[in-house]
Order: sequence, then C-alpha cells, then structure tokens
Amino acid sequence: MFRRIGHFVVRRRRLVLALTVLFLVAAGAAGSGVFGQLGGGGFADPDAESTRAEAFLTEVGAPRPELVLLVEAADGTGVDDPAVAAAGTALTEELADDPAVLGISSYWSTGGQSALRSTDGSAALVVVDLAGDEEQVEAAAAGIAAEHTGGHGPLTVRVGGGYAIDEAIGEQLDTDLIRAELIAVPVTLLLLLIVFGGIVAATLPLAVSVVAVLGALLALSGIARFTDVSVYSINLMTGLGFGLAIDYSLFVLSRFREELAAGRPTYEAVVRTVQTAGRTVAFSALTVAVSLSALLVFPLSFLRSFAYAGVAVVVSAAAGALLTLPALLAVLGPRVNAGSLRWRRRTGGPSRPAESGFWYRLAGAVMRRPVPVATGVVLFLLALGIPFLGVDPGLPSHQALPPSNEARQVVEAIKTGFAGNRTEEFGIALPGVDADGADAGAVATFAGQVGAVDGVAEVAPQVTPAGAWLSVVPSVVLRSAEGERLVDEIRALDPPFDFAVGGDAAELVDAKAAIGDRLPLALALIAATTALLLFAVFGSILVPVKAILLNLLSLTATFGAMVWIFQDGHLSGLLGFTATGQLDVSMPILMFCVAFGLSMDYEVFLLSRIKEEYDRTGDNTRAIATGLARTGRLITAAAVLLAVSFAAFGVSGMSFLKLMGIGLTLAILVDATVIRGLLVPAVMRLAGRANWWAPAPLRRLHQRWHLREN
Repeated sequence: MFRRIGHFVVRRRRLVLALTVLFLVAAGAAGSGVFGQLGGGGFADPDAESTRAEAFLTEVGAPRPELVLLVEAADGTGVDDPAVAAAGTALTEELADDPAVLGISSYWSTGGQSALRSTDGSAALVVVDLAGDEEQVEAAAAGIAAEHTGGHGPLTVRVGGGYAIDEAIGEQLDTDLIRAELIAVPVTLLLLLIVFGGIVAATLPLAVSVVAVLGALLALSGIARFTDVSVYSINLMTGLGFGLAIDYSLFVLSRFREELAAGRPTYEAVVRTVQTAGRTVAFSALTVAVSLSALLVFPLSFLRSFAYAGVAVVVSAAAGALLTLPALLAVLGPRVNAGSLRWRRRTGGPSRPAESGFWYRLAGAVMRRPVPVATGVVLFLLALGIPFLGVDPGLPSHQALPPSNEARQVVEAIKTGFAGNRTEEFGIALPGVDADGADAGAVATFAGQVGAVDGVAEVAPQVTPAGAWLSVVPSVVLRSAEGERLVDEIRALDPPFDFAVGGDAAELVDAKAAIGDRLPLALALIAATTALLLFAVFGSILVPVKAILLNLLSLTATFGAMVWIFQDGHLSGLLGFTATGQLDVSMPILMFCVAFGLSMDYEVFLLSRIKEEYDRTGDNTRAIATGLARTGRLITAAAVLLAVSFAAFGVSGMSFLKLMGIGLTLAILVDATVIRGLLVPAVMRLAGRANWWAPAPLRRLHQRWHLREN
C-alpha cells in the first residue's frame, strides 16, 4: 500500500501540492472562526449530582453571583463612613437599574449584613446576578466591569467572581499561546538548521506543521458545531501539531537523504522513503491517535476536547508527512541538500557509517552489561516515581492564575478578609420539597444542619412557587481538600426529602469519581489497541508487552516528579506558580495519553529499523546496535524539537498549563534518552531471538495481513 502511495505522490506531485495549497486556504478560512466556538469549562460530569443540581437551580431561577464587586474606601476611612456609604448606595442603585441585572445585594442595601462587610470594615461587597444566556451574561459583565472598575469618588472598585476568573483565564491563555509560539518557533528553526545542516531541508518540516495545525483547526471548527470543545485544547493542538509535524518530517527527510546517498534516483528514493519511513510514520501516528482516543471514554468535555484536538492534529501531521512532504521531495530531488552548512559538509552529512557513531557504541556498551544497566535504570525510575503515591487530585481554581492577576487578588482578598467567601457561593437543590411551602419547617431544619457543618459561613433557605433550594456561603476554598470534605459531610445528612449539592466542590468530587470509574476502561483500551497495533507491525508477542511496561515505567517517573514539583511546591519560586497541595485531576490522565502515544511513536521508529536489520542479517545484537545507531540521533533530535514545543508552555502564567508543558517535556526527554538509549537495548539483548517470537497461529495470521515493507 505504501509503495503505491509513493508512486502516486511522485507521479502526481504537482496535483498533490496544488490540492495542499487549496486545502490550506480553505482550512485557514474556515478554521479561523473556531476560537469563538470554544468554551472555558468542561470539568463537570454531565450525569453527576452536581450537574443535576445546577440544572435545577437554573430552572427555578436561583440567583448566581456572576459578578462580585469588591468596594473599598479610597481614603481608607472604611465602608461605614457617611460619604463612602452614600457612594456605595448610589453604586448599588445604579447597577440595579441596569436591565441586564437580574438581582443585586450589597452591604449598604441589606441593612449592613455582616457577611458583605470585611471583618476590619475596610471593604464591602456588591453581589450581582445577571440575566440572559451565557453570551448575554458575558456581554453584560464585560460592560459593568469596564464601567465600574477603578476609582469612583470615595470608592475604589475591583471586579471578581466567576466572570472575572473566566475572563482572566481566557486572556492569560491568549497571552501564553502567543508567548509560547514566540519562544518555540525561533528555537525550533535554529535546532532544525543544526539537525539537518541545510536551509532547504530545515524549512520543509515547517510546511508540514502548517498542514497539521490548519487541518486540526478545520476539524475542531466542525466538531465544535455539534459538541462542547474546551479552549484549553488549542494549546495542546498547537504544541503537539508543531512537534509531531517536525518529528515525522525528520524521519521522512532523513530516510530520503539516506536513499539519495545510496545512489538511488529521486523517483526511487521517494518511493522507497514512503514505503519504509512513510509506513513507520503511519503506524506511529495511529498509535498516538489511539492513545489520545482513550480520552473519549471520560464524560468530562475538557478531556474529550483534547481527544478531538489531538487526533485531528495527529492525522493532519501524518497526512502532510505522507503526501505533501514526499511531493515536495519529488520536486526538489538532490536540491533538498541545497544551502548545506559548511560544518555539515565537512562531517560528511547523513551518509556516515552507523558503526562509527555514538549511538552504536552506546548500544554495544549497554549490551555487554545488560543486567546491571537494566536493573539500575529501573530502580532509578521507580525512585523518581515514589512521590506519585501521595497524589491528591483537584481542579483548577483561581490560584492557577498568576499572583499579580486582579481577579485572583479579589478572590483572595474576600477569602481572607470576610467571614464567608461570596465568590464561591453555591446552591443545594431541593427538588423533593413542595413548592407551596408546606415543607418550610423541614427546610429550615435542614438549613440548620447544613449551617452546622464546618466550613459553612452562612445558609439562606429559599422556598418559592418555582422550587426550593439553599443558598450556601462557604468559609473555605471549594476546589480544595476542605471543599471536598464539606461536600461529603453535607451529602451525608439525611433530611426527609431529596436534595442535590451543586457548586465547585461538588463538581470536583463528582469529576474525580467519574475519572476514577472510567480510568480502568481507558487504560485497558490503550493497552489492548497498542498491543494489537504493535503486533500488526512487528508480528511479535514480546515487543508489545515490553513497550507497554517500559512506557509505564517512564511515565511513573514523570508523574512522581510532577507531584514533587507542582503538588508539594518544590521549585514553585523558580517556576513561578502557587502550590495548592493538589494536582489537577485531569492532567495526569491527559499527560498519560499524550506521553504514552508519543513514547509508542519513538518505539515504532526504533523497532522498525531494528527489525529491518534483523530481517536482513538475522543477528539480534547487531540489529539492535545498528537500529539504535540509525535512529538514536533522529529520535533524540525529534524529542528535543517536540520538547521545545511543550517546554514553551512552561513559561505560562497558568499553573496547570505549566504543569502540562513541563511534565510532557520531561516525559519526552526521559523516554527518548534513558528508555530508548539504555533500557530498550538492555532488555532486547536479554530477550535475544524471543524479541520476534509469536505462536505459530498468530505468526500465520500476521503473515496474511501483509504488513511487511516488501
């Protein structure tokens, strides 16, 4: 099949390139509008109790504090000063007259309610509930924030609440994406020049990266019309697309130059490249896509969004590497080496014998002492993974924002300065209560029980013709261990009617339960499909088992490091984030699927060359050394280039993006160096000819699949 693809691309190279240009124009035009279709949430399980509670509260018209204005006296006199109180009352009345405001309460309009006044009297709150759908609420909140933030006579106003946090996160993500690209692109260009030693060859992977990213944007634009897609997935899509496009291009370009150096004409060199490196790229992309597809089993749209974006960008990158890049190579021919740097010409370029390189010598040294090497590496990686035993999953909160962000500062000022945290007020739905008020006594009793729970600052029962609920003001941060405990204690209460707890803490508890319930299925799907794919490619039983176990070992070390850094707070000052004592519950799952797929990506590249040499010589030891020599430099270069794409997110102002960027960078580099350079040759040397063994029925089945290169 891949040989036929190679012949088609060479013969129809101008048609392929013309169709690529048309595709890019169409994808750029259609995909550019995707940013307006993406949402910022996606952390809730749609079938959970907390989601049902929120739906009920919306239906009965329970007020939601979308905006919380933190009002302080400009001259420090306090909120009870007559001039400040008059200005606060006027501000409240002005906001109440706004048609977009559904309800409003402030310290001055509620007769001096203590929960709306700071404990030292220096600040007060104005809590605003807005009318309309999500877009209308966002527009109204933006208008109020723009008009009222800052100094107003004797008042200084700062804006907090859900809208302010969401808006701050969106702005930070835009800034981080631009910053990451400004860092990654020039560094990547420099590394490409170093790796390829030529200007023409170094620019070709960029063409594939454009195909990958624009193709994924087009796919996301279509998907977002039918389901929720998180805005956070864009960051993974750009980093993964840029890196994978360069990875795949590296292997295709290197094989093409190798074929040219062996004396083949351009036509045969392109066909042979697609037949060998192209086949490897296709199956590598399939393993990455399969690993990312496992995210679809989770009900959280946040995780599913990464599956949509990841699979789309992987498919686009593979298509660019299998079609667009070979067509460009067919046009360029030997001119692909044009603009070579002098030092590369002096060192002989890509045609140096494999036996003369560092990786061949490293493989030989490892295979002379496979047991000590394997034992030492395994113990080292397990030791790095020990902190993961103490992982405490959570969800992103305001602390994911930089400390300098005003929305975060408002939340923290309310948290430390007020008896209750109005920015995290949540509701408890009472669908089983009669709307006519017949159960008012039972509701009052239940409200008293809720108010007695540690972490609750205030409870207000609400019984209306539309329905009943409790409005709860907590004194703890909801997305925290204390918030989870608060929800568990409330849910343990036993009133004489049904109830459902809403809010961020309940969402966290339910999200963790949903992920925990689906995690075994996701891991089983990844393991089973990866094993089948690797068997289909190599016809071996041991290869899939070894690959899965080594990848799990590598990721264990990475996760241990992430808990040590981001949960426990080591290096927090150096990296610029606030440790919360928890690790974002979705990030280990996301990082596992991405890193596992990328590890299999490198596994396929390495094993393909080892198997090619083994089929040619029948010498297991020589095949391992030669395969590593042929791919070690490329895998390392590809890993470094891909790591640059993710490492650029390490400077993000969002702590969970920083976690993703640094975590994936570490996972990629450990896998490409320690695992591929040391552990794989040691284990394969110990296994010997058993590396390629399969029972006779499976061997015959594999031979009928015709998945060999020739």
